[in-house]
Amino acid sequence: MPNFEYKVVPAPKKGLKGKGIKSAEEKFANALATVMNELGANGWEYQRSDTLPSEERSGLRGKTTTFHNVLVFRRPIAAKAETTAPKPVTPRPVKKAPEQRAPQLDSAIARESRTAPAVGPATEATEVKDPRVGSDGQ
Repeated sequence: MPNFEYKVVPAPKKGLKGKGIKSAEEKFANALATVMNELGANGWEYQRSDTLPSEERSGLRGKTTTFHNVLVFRRPIAAKAETTAPKPVTPRPVKKAPEQRAPQLDSAIARESRTAPAVGPATEATEVKDPRVGSDGQ
């Protein structure tokens, strides 16, 4: 099955002068034929032309949608020889590691953490002096 690579180029916007070409339609057709022949000489095969939208900035905050005409070309990618192609690797089943549990706390520590003292409102106030303040209170 052949694989392809693609090339998208902007379609010409202006006609191209040539010998015996007078009308605008003929000039445009000449410009189009020139682009197609140049790419065809490099192995690109013409596929189609598309008109695609593009959101672009206008001004500082504004956005507008403009439409661009493009030409799509493709060419086959050279297939690699089957002898040099790497063989597909089948994944091995992953062995699960034995489940490890967290170490058990010593029973005294465990009991102590379960029987924490109840916390309630403070019953007496103690005065705490700020070490940043000097001895004269300022």
